[in-house]
Parts: sequence; structure tokens; C-alpha cells
Amino acid sequence: MSDNNSAAAGNDGNHADLIVRHAEIFDGSGQPPYQGDIAIRQGRIIRVGSALEMTADREIDAAGKMVTPGFVDVHTHYDGQATWDQHMSPSSNLGTTTVVMGNCGVGFAPCRPADHEVLVQLMEGVEEIPGTALDEGLPWNWESFPEYLDALDKLPRDIDIAALVPHGPLRVYVMGERGVNRETATDDDVAAMQKLLAESLDAGAVGFSTSRTLVHRSSSGAFIPTYKAATDELKALGTVLNGEKGNVFQLISDWEDPESEFSILRETAKASGAKGTFTLLFLEAQPELYKKQLQMIEEAQAEGLDIRGQVLSRPVGIMMGHPASMSPFYDRPSFKELNDLPWDEKIAALKDPQRKARILSEANEQPHIFVKIVSSRLNAMYPLQDPIDYLPDRNNNVEALARAEGRDPEEWLYDYFLGNNGTNLVYNPVANFTDEIPNLLEHPFTVPALGDGGAHVGSICDTSANVYVLTKWVKERQKIDLAKAIHLLTRKPAELYSLNDRGLIAEGMKADLNIIDFDALKLHTPHIVHDLPAGGRRFLQNAEGLAATLVSGEVIFEAGKPTSALPGKLVRGSQPDPRSVAQG
Repeated sequence: MSDNNSAAAGNDGNHADLIVRHAEIFDGSGQPPYQGDIAIRQGRIIRVGSALEMTADREIDAAGKMVTPGFVDVHTHYDGQATWDQHMSPSSNLGTTTVVMGNCGVGFAPCRPADHEVLVQLMEGVEEIPGTALDEGLPWNWESFPEYLDALDKLPRDIDIAALVPHGPLRVYVMGERGVNRETATDDDVAAMQKLLAESLDAGAVGFSTSRTLVHRSSSGAFIPTYKAATDELKALGTVLNGEKGNVFQLISDWEDPESEFSILRETAKASGAKGTFTLLFLEAQPELYKKQLQMIEEAQAEGLDIRGQVLSRPVGIMMGHPASMSPFYDRPSFKELNDLPWDEKIAALKDPQRKARILSEANEQPHIFVKIVSSRLNAMYPLQDPIDYLPDRNNNVEALARAEGRDPEEWLYDYFLGNNGTNLVYNPVANFTDEIPNLLEHPFTVPALGDGGAHVGSICDTSANVYVLTKWVKERQKIDLAKAIHLLTRKPAELYSLNDRGLIAEGMKADLNIIDFDALKLHTPHIVHDLPAGGRRFLQNAEGLAATLVSGEVIFEAGKPTSALPGKLVRGSQPDPRSVAQG
């Protein structure tokens, strides 16, 4: 990719701020690509065509590369990071130009000062964001949700963000300790929540979210305030949403009673016209559940109710080891004694045979729910390779490798973690480990999502799931057509949230673009950095082949490096299609 700076010439109608030349344009519609130029002025695409006879302040030569709309990620948790960080990595560095946060019923508004710690513990437990980072990073210059949006609006950032109103903070704000203890909401409680939700939607929230899964716990280990909240409470809150304003109801659930759970979204959509969306994964313990979920979605769509499943493009993968935030050994007493040692001293101590014997004889004291889930599943735990293999050979699991050496699997794992000066990691695909993923992605009523950007920062780094669609299912497996894949990653999720001004390369649309060297496109293995407030650690991930990412016509990443541009904005509510506005 090369640049050409040209002086302004001609009249304003024939001059652009930037022109991307000689591109293979995948416009986000799903139609085949075409060769052409893209002219941009004041953050919008003003012309698309072959060999545009226009001048520009800057030109980018995209010969040999594809140009797509920026990726739209509707399931992230940047609620805290967005208040202190101007770069929404690891999303913005991987081609995402718009994110929706506030998913799964957790966030930081509304919140009274007395409840700050309650919400920090909630986010720390549910989304595994270090409490120390939240304590130091959150400015808390808000109380109400509209004030929270105003605070977000004031901070420049690289990409656009939109926010859902999370059920947990809303419940705690209205009910206090009763909400934390998951008591049944009274009619007055529900009315108060409805009022606050309406005010938040009027201020620009794009919808409402809740969680009904026991996997989500506060950092204290307690169930979250919304777990098994009365179905009637959720349906009453759903009536506040407004389909004409593009509002969305987002849900995650354990689906103990699929029909009852789905009725929350169905009745909300029927009463308000709002859209519904939920986490849809293949679970080995419930292999038929996703089929039932798709059936209910199809039936609802046939009734004119817009409900869609969110699908991850690969397994939900938990990484564990000494550099990560947790491992099968991290919460054992003799291990925790070493936590404050310098790295080399800690690894040396872990190699001591007596220390090793003590740790192996102990149990974790209060481990994270993830550790409880995976520690006994050594036959579903895989040594992490470089580059990471998100669909590993099932025969290369820790238990099989240990048995082949005639060793105890847990002891083998202990020694494996000490390799490479203690940096070895394992990968735990806990859900969605299936070859059905391309079919789920291409279903007419699903959207690619669930990258969880900003969450699970020390154990999961799935924000690259968008790029993975292209590297795995398009390029390597050839299961999805490239033009169709671009549509899935751009226009389709934008339409779910009625962000109709983006996700397409067309005149009048927002100039959010990716310039991609498809042949070179490749994901690197996630790596640990300590750049959160208070020195908190998190996984980041990089990719080759992303030549440039533009937001509102400004280059925010180039050759994998951030620029100084911070054009990102808070998106308040649905956005009209500028082409329709122009015609009107």
C-alpha cells in the first residue's frame, strides 16, 4: 500500500479528503467484488467508481488488496476500558470499527457512590476484569446512565462505541441490597426500573441486556443480581423498548427451560417491536439445544418477530498457565505463597520437588468458575501452539499426552507449565468445538459475535473471531464465500442494531473501512501485556495482512500500528441510512 499526497484542485465537488485507489471492493452487501476507487470527504463516502477523476488531500494505493467496510462487533464489554482508554484494543487493531458494549447485564451505570464496589465485584467476577484495574481506572464521574453516556462522549477514542443498559446495575440502583440478594422485585421496583430504562434509551442507549446463567458470578462467588430474576420482571422491562427506535433486548441464559427463556424475547418483540438477540453456542453436554434455539428463532421470524442468535466463529477458548490470570494450580495455598516473588524466583520455587509435591496434594481454595469447569477435564485441554490452533486435534490433549509417557496427567501438566521459563499455556475449548460453525454463521437469523472484547482479559482473547472467519472458514477451509463473509462481519451486525449508516461501501455511508492483504492475512498467538490501570495484565492479539483501518475517513491503524487519529464517537441510538435520508 502506497500513499500519494496531492494538492487540492478543481471545485469542491471534485475534491476529496482521501481517495482509496485501485481497490478490490467487497462492499458488505454480499455481492461479488469489483474494482474501483473510494472517495471520502468529512467522514463520509462521497463517490465510488472506476478511475475516479478527482483530486484529494491524500491518496492510498490499494492495488492488490481488498477493501471492506469496518467490522461491527455487537458483543463486547468495554464498559470500563472505554472510560479511561482511547484505544479499544484488542478490537480496533483487528479491524473492528464499531462495538456494542454493556452486554450480559453487567456494566457501571446507573450507580450510586455507595455501590461502586458492588459493581466492580460484579464485573470482576462475571467478565474477569481485575478489580484493581477497575478501582484505579474508573473515574466514576457519573451516577445515572445518561450521565455515563455523557462521560463516554467526552473522551476521544479510535473507534465508535454504543451501549446497552445493563440489568445488574439497574436492579442494584433501584433495589439496593435486596437487588444484590436477588429478592423478587415489587411492582414499585419494576416501575422505577422502567422509568430509568426509558430515560436511558432516550439518552441514546441502544437497548437492554440481562444474564440468567450460573456461570456468571460476582468476584465473591455469589450469584449475580439478575440470575433467575423473575421472568415477569424482564418482560415488564422489555415493554419499555421501542422497535421503531431500533432498540434491542440482549440475553444470555442457561436455557434450563428453552421455551420459557425464549418467551422473554418473543413477548418483548411482540409487545414493543424491539429486536431480540442471545448467545447461541454448540454445547457438547446439550448437543441438541442449538437446533431447538434455531427452530424457535425461525418460528419467531415467521411471525414477524426479529430475534437473532449470536454465534462465535470458533470455540470459546480459555487460556491458562502461569502468565495468565488462572490455571488449575493458581489458587492452591502453596502456589499462592509465591505470588509476590519476581518471575524468575517464582518459577525456580515451583521447580522445587517438595513445593511441587505440596501443590499437587492440595486443592484450589476459591477458584474462578472457569477453573472449576476445566480442571477435571484434562482430556479437553490442549498445549497451546504457535500459531494458536483454535480447532486442535482432539487426540493431542493433556491427558493423552501424559498417558503416552506413562505419567499422571496433572503432574505432566504441572511440569509443562514450567517449560519456556514458565510461559507455556494450555487452551481449553469449553464450547462451540464443532465443525457446524460455518452453518451457524451462515444461518439467515444469526450474527457473528461473542468476541467479548474488554472482558476475560487474562484468560480469553476472542476479539479476533472476526478475522478468524476470513482466515479459517474462507481461506483455509473454503466453507464460506469471501463476499458473504464480509457481509456477515459488517452489514449484518450493523443492521441488528439499526446502525444503518455503516457496514456498506456506498455513497453517503460512513467511511469506516479495512484495507486487507488477504493472501497475507494471518493471526498471531495472543500475548500477555501489563498495561491496564494498576499494572493489570491482559491478553492482546495481533494480525498480519491488515494494511489499514479507517474510521470516519481517518486512518487509525496502519501496518498494525496505531496512528494519532482518534475519530471514534459514542453512537447514541439507531442511525438512519443516509441514502434514504438523501432520497427523502
